[in-house]
Amino acid sequence: MERADIIIVGSGHGGAAAAIALRQRGFEGTVAIVTRESELPYERPPLSKEYLAGEKPFERILIRKPEFWEERDIAVLRGRAVTAIDPQARRLTLSDESVMEYGRLIWSAGGDARRLDCPGSELSGIHAVRDRRDVDALKAELDSGLKRVVVIGGGYIGLEAAAVLTKLGCSVTVLENQSRVLARVAGEDLSRFFEAEHRANGVDLRLDTVVQEIVGKDGRVSGVMLAGGETIAADMVILGIGIVPAVGPLLVAGASGANGVDVDEYCRTTLEDVYAIGDCAAHANGFADGQVIRLESVQNASDMATTAAKAIMGEEEPYAATPWFWSNQYDLKLQTVGLNHGHDEAVTRGDPDSRSFSVVYLRGGKVVALDCVNAVKDYVQGRKLVEAGATVAPDKLADATVPLKEML
Repeated sequence: MERADIIIVGSGHGGAAAAIALRQRGFEGTVAIVTRESELPYERPPLSKEYLAGEKPFERILIRKPEFWEERDIAVLRGRAVTAIDPQARRLTLSDESVMEYGRLIWSAGGDARRLDCPGSELSGIHAVRDRRDVDALKAELDSGLKRVVVIGGGYIGLEAAAVLTKLGCSVTVLENQSRVLARVAGEDLSRFFEAEHRANGVDLRLDTVVQEIVGKDGRVSGVMLAGGETIAADMVILGIGIVPAVGPLLVAGASGANGVDVDEYCRTTLEDVYAIGDCAAHANGFADGQVIRLESVQNASDMATTAAKAIMGEEEPYAATPWFWSNQYDLKLQTVGLNHGHDEAVTRGDPDSRSFSVVYLRGGKVVALDCVNAVKDYVQGRKLVEAGATVAPDKLADATVPLKEML
């Protein structure tokens, strides 16, 4: 039976960062990363951007060079998923039916791409953009000459994929069942801006649109039927409809959780010596006015990894990191800081027609978040307003001639 003092489940940003942080803080015990991936830890954001576009080879998105893990005595056990946890015996059952014992467990398994549940969802030619295997399969089909793509979902992943595929010469249709894109994460002004940009780049973007069926021929996608009966011809379909937190074994073992797995301010689950970090970890977040939320971002995964590593090393420090995100679409760089949960006012700063502007979100008069499009100075200076919970008059925020740093 294999054993490690600390087993980390998942090799994404959180899992890799946890292993690195433990070694950096002087942990001398055995550390193993167990992952269902066949690759060493690699970055996920480029999958829907530079890697899909062919601008970065896989070697350039590795989180560390291959020799790094061996030099630091971090075992990366690939191609093995955790299927069950026995928290009393501190044992994991893996997909190859082997068993591993742990001293402490850090769960960083992220989530699985949400799948369609309509007729035709089992057809070939339906792709997610969650791991290298997904994107390699998609790229292979593009290389074979398939060009008609339907993207289901108008969130970041769907829009980023649409932007790349358009640049690659594909005919792209984006279907969003809500009344605007980015509805869960952005204000209306930003949504309308990105809708206009995609349409200007040739994307057939449809809102308030429900998919009824994926139509196929000989076991492969040939189109997407909408609720009204129209069928859009398609050589392939890309799903960008969110993720399902990969926490099944934790919940079966008795961990508390509904939307993901619940953790405290030190990333501890309700199971003894079991921590959870990243996309799957539901936590009370001060930037969301104390609401229990999951954050799907590199920042959250990396900072939670540090929090868990510190707690294991006896240096408990509550998780209170400032949330930030980014998205690249065409020549637009969107940078977000803070969380706009529950905002009651949104102020547009600058002119969207200039393709460089920001949206500032307020809750109870305080600045809680910014979305900055090609506006790096606003992003850097606005971060300080968010962290300070600064109260600034909306008309002052709207004046783009006044630097945000002067509003503290």
